Amino acid sequence: MEGFILAAGLGTRLRPETNDKPKALVEVGGITLLERAIRRLEEAGIVHIVVNVHHFADKVTDFIECHQWQAKIDISDERVLLLNTGGGLKHAAPYFSGRENILIHNVDILSDIDLSDVERHHVAAGNLATLCVSQRKTDRPLEFSPDGLLLGRAEKIPSKEQSSYPRYVAFSGISVMSPELLALMTEADHPYSIVDEYIRLSRERQRISYYLHAGTKEHWLDVGKQNTLEQARQLWTASSVK
Repeated sequence: MEGFILAAGLGTRLRPETNDKPKALVEVGGITLLERAIRRLEEAGIVHIVVNVHHFADKVTDFIECHQWQAKIDISDERVLLLNTGGGLKHAAPYFSGRENILIHNVDILSDIDLSDVERHHVAAGNLATLCVSQRKTDRPLEFSPDGLLLGRAEKIPSKEQSSYPRYVAFSGISVMSPELLALMTEADHPYSIVDEYIRLSRERQRISYYLHAGTKEHWLDVGKQNTLEQARQLWTASSVK
């Protein structure tokens, strides 16, 4: 499996911390979000990682070059145009081998999800893409069919549907895709969302499904906002967080 870390975002919700550095270099427990993401992928046995850059791109590339990593790391440069999650992945396509599954990980996600198990589930299910999801509050829930296939976005999660099907869940910023998916993606000449691309492909009868994990903040946290970043700094320490 190869890895792709989405680290190009502007980090506007973390200002003023991101006034002079990218979100990827914001620290939790004395360790940057980027290093935490890279180490997590390395722990899953990934030996090749692509990191995309845009905001304070030089600082990200310098950080990567100044550290020793187990994995080989390539930089996908989006200085000219920030391409969002989907366009960024398509832009990075030439760096991947085309033979291995790709784990896509947002840099601002902290979790103890077993990433190797996500890939095992992905392969066993025969999915084109597998999205990590949990049953938690979200403004943009995803809807899956009784047989676990992605249908699209829902307006909200009906409370009575929490434990039934169709399943309404929240995307967790981590997914695994088969290499064949890259060729099916829209060209990277404009910014677009990877989740919207998953929805489009699912509607074209491609098998896009999910991996359900615990949604508690002890096991998963999106630290792209000031309040959740502060939660992380209380919950995680340099010695214990993954």
